[in-house]
Amino acid sequence: MTAAPSVLSVNVGMPKDVSWQGRTVHTGVWKYPVRGPAMVRRLNIDGDGQGDTAGHGGEQRAVLVYQIQSYAHWQRHFGRDDFEYGQFGENLTVDGLPDDEVCIGDRYRIGEAEFEVTQPRVTCYRVGLRLGEPDLPALLVGHHRPGFYMRVITEGHVQAGDRILKTRTGPGALSVADTDALLYLPGRDPATLRRALQIPALSPGWRDSFRELLTAAGTAEPVWAGFRPLRVADVVPETSTVSSIHLAAVDGSPLPPARAGQYLTLRIPDVGRPTPVRSYSLSSPPGAGTYRISVKHEPRGVVSGYLTTRLRPGTLLDVAGPRGDFVLGPGSGPVVLVSAGIGVTPVLAMLHELAARHSTREIWWIHGARGPLEHPLAGEAHTLLASLPHAYEHVFYSATSGRITKDTLVGLDLPAGATAYVCGPAAFMDDVQRALTAIGLDPSNIHTELFAALPSINPGLAGQTHRPPHPPPGPPGTGPLVTFARSGVSAPSPAAGWSLLELAEACDVPTRWSCRTGVCQTCITPLLSGDLSYSPDPLDPPPAGQVLICCARPATDVVLDM
Repeated sequence: MTAAPSVLSVNVGMPKDVSWQGRTVHTGVWKYPVRGPAMVRRLNIDGDGQGDTAGHGGEQRAVLVYQIQSYAHWQRHFGRDDFEYGQFGENLTVDGLPDDEVCIGDRYRIGEAEFEVTQPRVTCYRVGLRLGEPDLPALLVGHHRPGFYMRVITEGHVQAGDRILKTRTGPGALSVADTDALLYLPGRDPATLRRALQIPALSPGWRDSFRELLTAAGTAEPVWAGFRPLRVADVVPETSTVSSIHLAAVDGSPLPPARAGQYLTLRIPDVGRPTPVRSYSLSSPPGAGTYRISVKHEPRGVVSGYLTTRLRPGTLLDVAGPRGDFVLGPGSGPVVLVSAGIGVTPVLAMLHELAARHSTREIWWIHGARGPLEHPLAGEAHTLLASLPHAYEHVFYSATSGRITKDTLVGLDLPAGATAYVCGPAAFMDDVQRALTAIGLDPSNIHTELFAALPSINPGLAGQTHRPPHPPPGPPGTGPLVTFARSGVSAPSPAAGWSLLELAEACDVPTRWSCRTGVCQTCITPLLSGDLSYSPDPLDPPPAGQVLICCARPATDVVLDM
């Protein structure tokens, strides 16, 4: 007869700063056993805390559970006998409750408290930091032993020796191990993803991730791999500082259609060494057969100056295929298109698509510029809007009528059920996003486009200083050239075999990561060109045209969209 599950140890620990790779990590992964009863509350156990509440803690992740049977597994795997309760960052070390039997939504009575299982452990580098085993985040997933989080249904005291009584079986019969594999491992079944979304107890974060996976299953890959030469068909001045560049296939054949809102990445010859790489939104109708980008000549901008004043028809430019997920989505509800300055380009492409469809949707066109002479493509937008039966045009000139602000947006009486697309300077997009949310638009229906590097996700790092991207310090590397296109930095990879993530960090390019072992896919980045190898191999290889920079090493010159 199998013994009833029980608590072996209750473990707590407050966050502290620890040294890691020359940096400081603020983490609560160091947990230690408690003597006697401990009070379990809605957000955590008395005396416990989390250093990174974005990834750990909160109502859905109040208590982390790990099994003594998994302790024994890892002792055998690593050949170690020095493990102590709490070593895997868990609050409850238990005998029983294996990950392949416990299901999302199961409820348990332990001591005076009752709990509900909400999700597997978040895959994070800090558990490897705690044990001194950097590969552990990937191993927890690959060996199907992640452990799991619970939320607190009823508060109360819990202590070592308490029996664990199951009070309810979760719907859907989806085990912790299977849920973990569904997110992190290949071969996932769309029907199982949809089944997981029907489990009420599943935490919102994992629910959102599964929705994204379902959406990504229908996402098209780039229309061509790497770069191909396109011919400059024409260069058309739009204002004194903005010119439109028309690109065509070298052989004259129609170029593949782009989605409204996507962008091109160009290698610009004859400007400098290494060859600069820049990205520009398409401003053309999606099915035109040629592409058009509209470029503003920035003060002291060497590349934009070349494109707007020196580029001539007939020049060949290396161009990566249209990409980007800032695209006009389907639907019949109202659409709000908001832009400032040269940010008009992707939303103009969306307007072209709506006009080509003879859309009957309610369309709000809101644009800000300094004045009429600094308003590119104004006549084109006005003509398109005039062809649409339910279009509203609002243009704000800061030199005369003022800027786009929350008050001006409130005055327009925008429909609360609208989907908004916003493009412009980063501060402008932040302000507009806050304003649209404040007047009632659903934040999930507000989409923005950012051509600078994406904001960093570096969980737990403390005391970070933010510097503009730059070549790495020290002597230049001798490996393949790595170009961070959004950041405008190129650098040879060191011969020591650094990962792309490590090189980006040395260049102060904003980075996004969590596990650093090729599991969580937080670091996934568009690969514009080049070949690479992985070490370690990712558990779930990324799709074509993407790379996991935390474990990728360049084999040839590489261009990354970061």
